[in-house]
Amino acid sequence: MRSQQEDEFVSEEMLGRALRRLPRRTPPPDLRSRLRVVASRERMRAIGQNIVFADRLRLFFDNLMRPLALPLAGGLFSTVLLFSMCVMPMYSVHASSTLDVPTSLHTDAELLVTAPIAAAPGDVIVDVTIDAEGRMIDYKVVSGNVSDNETLRRSIEGTLLLTRFVPATRFGQPVEGRMRLSLRTSYIDVKG
Repeated sequence: MRSQQEDEFVSEEMLGRALRRLPRRTPPPDLRSRLRVVASRERMRAIGQNIVFADRLRLFFDNLMRPLALPLAGGLFSTVLLFSMCVMPMYSVHASSTLDVPTSLHTDAELLVTAPIAAAPGDVIVDVTIDAEGRMIDYKVVSGNVSDNETLRRSIEGTLLLTRFVPATRFGQPVEGRMRLSLRTSYIDVKG
């Protein structure tokens, strides 16, 4: 008994023999040149369609962009010009100077109420950082012999903690600021 694979193999072999017995047909001599002409025409038609599509697309964008280009460029230029004239001066860097006259746009911190200093042997100069609510948040002794005298350091800290300040402002809003205080035995000298 033969298997199915053997039957298929035999039938394919018989088909091959039958095809080999068929007479050979020769193509017409001009078939090759006619096929080349048809292929060339199809290729040119396909390329022509792509060129026509690209030209139509380019024309569409030209017709769309030319009416928009001048107003777009003018609008962009005027926006940049107005922005640089109106908005950018608000963000200018403020350099602190003792000769600067305070305006409503920027004010320095001010001393409102001070507590008396208990003991200050000589002059002590302190830089004070003040928060937006007018309270001292940090200080640094610039001049004076405070590191050796613990009582003087605590007296200065107590004075600064009980001192009330008017906070610095920018555009009317309270912000963090700095102030230099000269603590002396007889009076306090304030420099913004």
